[in-house]
Amino acid sequence: MDNFNLYSQFSQHFPKDGDQIADKVAIETIGGLTISYAELDARSAQMANLLTSLGLQRGDRVTAQIDKSPEGLFLYLGCVRAGFVYHPLNTAYQKAELDYFVGNAEPAVIVCSQPYFAVMSELAGIYGVKHVYSLQAVGSGSLVEACRDCERQFETVINQADDMAALLYSSGTTGRPKGIMLSHHNLASNAITLVEQWGFSVDDVLLHALPIFHVHGLFVAIGCALMSGAKMLYLPKFDVQQVMQCLPQSTVMMGVPTFYTRLLAESAFGTDTCRNMRLFISGSAPLLEETFEQFVERTGHTILERYGMSETSMSTSNPLQGERKAGTVGPTLPGVSARVVDGEGKEVAVGEIGDLQVKGPNVFKGYWRMPEKTAEDFTEDGFFNTGDKARIDADHYVAIVGRAKDMVISGGLNIYPKEVELVIDDIDGVLESAVIGVPHPDFGEAVVAVVINEDGAQVSEAQVIEVTKAELANFKVPKRVVFIEALPRNTMGKVQKAALREQFAGLLR
Repeated sequence: MDNFNLYSQFSQHFPKDGDQIADKVAIETIGGLTISYAELDARSAQMANLLTSLGLQRGDRVTAQIDKSPEGLFLYLGCVRAGFVYHPLNTAYQKAELDYFVGNAEPAVIVCSQPYFAVMSELAGIYGVKHVYSLQAVGSGSLVEACRDCERQFETVINQADDMAALLYSSGTTGRPKGIMLSHHNLASNAITLVEQWGFSVDDVLLHALPIFHVHGLFVAIGCALMSGAKMLYLPKFDVQQVMQCLPQSTVMMGVPTFYTRLLAESAFGTDTCRNMRLFISGSAPLLEETFEQFVERTGHTILERYGMSETSMSTSNPLQGERKAGTVGPTLPGVSARVVDGEGKEVAVGEIGDLQVKGPNVFKGYWRMPEKTAEDFTEDGFFNTGDKARIDADHYVAIVGRAKDMVISGGLNIYPKEVELVIDDIDGVLESAVIGVPHPDFGEAVVAVVINEDGAQVSEAQVIEVTKAELANFKVPKRVVFIEALPRNTMGKVQKAALREQFAGLLR
């Protein structure tokens, strides 16, 4: 291959009219705005030209904390097209979180929506970021103005397979976020594989209601659409009524389990709504077997569940043709290897539970500026330790049965308890805390904080929630705070979170 640049590989699959990219619709918004593949190419070229004109060097980071919009997609594509590294951030992050991300990633450019502009400008001043632009969900802002007179053609930069295309952060159990370095080949090879495995074609219409700061929405969904020349119905967020309105015009939908539970809660949702659909895909969190079965009964469609993570994009998938087993995430994708090992690193017998390890072209390069952590999480023979507990059956279907690191997945978003505990433990009057995930009817899991007050202290639930709201993204804020006398511990003094999860399992039902 002459050029491993992700955009170069996308553009090879754009619909063509002779030698030119066609005017076939690439994006349609809920307001009826349509953008063709030819226009997408031109607008991403303008973004690439602007960034290049600022004097950025290949590999420089471009940080984006933006609301979802077509212009945000142009920014992402223009960034990788010009050989820079796209660094998306959750729009819910607060100043304390953003301070770390900007300081650690050291971006050359920051793009943010207006509500975050003052904070990002302040951080840019602290960390010497020269360029800060605004970008609104409605398609306005200083970034759009700066691009207006830029050339609408750009020769895509040549990248090697291992060059970094994106930098995502995933908080660690110690509370220190880790930068995940994803290469052009990681992202392109995974998208090509998923297009083939899930049967994407130029005739598909993908209902895109996912956020675009996350692997699922940014790399999996958009990657499948662009790598097949499909059309996207581009919703700003998941709104059940908008989704119901768009489903009859769609052929594929990707979502987190919460999307499907919310659809099932609508009495009008059924076979007629899904009359043109060929595929529903679920990921980012475990899908309950109850939801799986209810969906089949209501619609006649069997949800295809798959498994991935920020470090690996997609590693396994239930088949497009063949049995989709409830409670499993399917066999490994072509080119990907998976194994389940015990505490000594030895493979366990078929059907036994152990630690899941994966290897393949989808697996990330390593952690940004954390070589020791990278070495710790990879085996000598190149397998990545996912941190998930799993079993593999005789048919090679993988089932994720737990998380070794007590991570909470709420509405498809990862929450690492230690990060929340550090904030709570810093509150005057709190002796210690334990953060757990408990079942939630809408989000799958939600955060509950179990708190022990110091003697004589009167810290309240409202106080804990107020402090965490000020410090953390809203999805990490505890839904409930309970106070107990002491945390359950084992003989080594380790907090027994499994016991807490069992004790408070019905708290949010």
